[in-house]
Amino acid sequence: MPSNLEISRNAVRKPLTEVAADMGIGPDLVEPYGSTAAKISLDAVPELAPRPPARYVVVSSITPTPLGEGKTTTTVGLGQGFGHVGKRAVVAIRQSSMGPTFGIKGGAAGGGYSQVVPMEAMNLHLTGDLHAVGSAHNLLAAMIDNHLHKGNATDLDPFAITWRRVLDVNDRDLRHIVTGLGGRPDGIPRETGFDITAASEVMAILALSTSLRDLRARLGRIVVGYDRAGAPVTAERIKAAGAMCVQLREALKPNLMQTVEQTPVLVHCGPFGNIAHGNSSVLADLIGIRGGDYLVTEAGFGADMGAERFFNIKCRASGLVPDAAVVVVTVRALKAHSGRYSVVAGKPLPDEMLAENPDDVYAGAANLRKHLANIAAHGVPAVVAVNAFDTDFDSEQRAILDIAAEEGVRAAVSTHVAEGGKGAAELADVVAAACDEPSTFTHLYPDDLPLADKIDTIARRMYGADGIELSPTARRQLDTYTRCGFGSLPVCVAKTHLSLSADPSRKGAPSGWRLPVREVRASAGAGFVYPICGDMRTMPGLSSHPAAENIDIDEAGQVVGLA
Repeated sequence: MPSNLEISRNAVRKPLTEVAADMGIGPDLVEPYGSTAAKISLDAVPELAPRPPARYVVVSSITPTPLGEGKTTTTVGLGQGFGHVGKRAVVAIRQSSMGPTFGIKGGAAGGGYSQVVPMEAMNLHLTGDLHAVGSAHNLLAAMIDNHLHKGNATDLDPFAITWRRVLDVNDRDLRHIVTGLGGRPDGIPRETGFDITAASEVMAILALSTSLRDLRARLGRIVVGYDRAGAPVTAERIKAAGAMCVQLREALKPNLMQTVEQTPVLVHCGPFGNIAHGNSSVLADLIGIRGGDYLVTEAGFGADMGAERFFNIKCRASGLVPDAAVVVVTVRALKAHSGRYSVVAGKPLPDEMLAENPDDVYAGAANLRKHLANIAAHGVPAVVAVNAFDTDFDSEQRAILDIAAEEGVRAAVSTHVAEGGKGAAELADVVAAACDEPSTFTHLYPDDLPLADKIDTIARRMYGADGIELSPTARRQLDTYTRCGFGSLPVCVAKTHLSLSADPSRKGAPSGWRLPVREVRASAGAGFVYPICGDMRTMPGLSSHPAAENIDIDEAGQVVGLA
């Protein structure tokens, strides 16, 4: 089979205005960025509102191995597959971060004959949204230091600042640094560090915003630290939110691309799935839901992480109700979850793992069963998609189909990587049938449940834990967030994505353990509280000119305050 790049470069692409027209979007709402991508005006949301909504499908997976199980390829392939059964689909996925692109994981465009094209455009900058996120994030960091330097009117405690810096590179040496060295003109010395841009709280906020006004309000609610009395200090009080919103004004518009088979794709935002909510933007879905018969979107990592946050965080923000959920599984992943083999990113699979052995598949089936139970807990019909590899044996794929049948869910083997939409046609039929089932979608917990109980609910129902273990620090932080008015926010559990437990080496679906909560952070702007479980990096969550405090956006969306 040709390489991904060869397939991408040989793909026949339609003009993006025609791709948009297939969604019912007129040329007046399409803003071209060269010939490879376009921005969709936010005016498309009210203009498309009278159209009937599409069926809403989320693609998740079992607990992934370090090699990944092909959620993006399956999402793209399913979108193309609907075209082969006489249905129109729109695909919505996340943008690529440059760190993973240049790492072992690679890009985020899909693969084979189920990818977004041109793949190099998608994986390398696209329209610059991630850079806008990094710029806005770091502007706030600079204005915090400038605020301290200019008198600290909010009495912000330099030792209680939680806002770090970001860049879209995996640079270990910048994770923990000291700034402000060189004397008083160069600032106040303090410890800080850099996270990757996709882990920025600004990225999480951008993905959950429903309008420019909503984005502006969310940015203002960002907590950058605490004053000496323990009260939160926000970006609004630092007077940075307006300038940040100006920088993100274009990035808020979803990007339009197409698949190898010219299926419309909305590519927008890229929050990580092990720390943040791991889903593409609400705005892309609000546009895509009116653009065809089916909207197929992807949630990061497994049904315990990305899908759970899709149901409980993203759907809360968008108001949209899912009709079906696809759980992607591979033969090799279930073999890995048998606990009999060691899979290491960047290294070949063990020879014995490639031998025909359906017993290994059954041995790892507990993980698949748990993820199907996670979907069922939200009242959404599930479908198992067997992402086929040429190293699979028929007996091993049949084993997965039998497991799905035992759980009472539909399933199909999909060969979309090798055959494109044609190879996903059976999966598309199965998903369409699932969408026709009555759905009783429900959130996992009510808004008014105490934060500790929300964490406990997720630990027990999504991860199979016996409960949670809150550190003294975590207990104090939960009390603080409740006192600050964050108690009604949903919860985003930050933990390893490589197991259902807090230990990445424990495969399958282990029982008899408790989820350790080391500390808890709050993202008032994104609108969730995230407990940090196990050994996880935190999400945050060069000089600054004081004139930035005067930059903002008015009610009409126009930039004001520029001198």
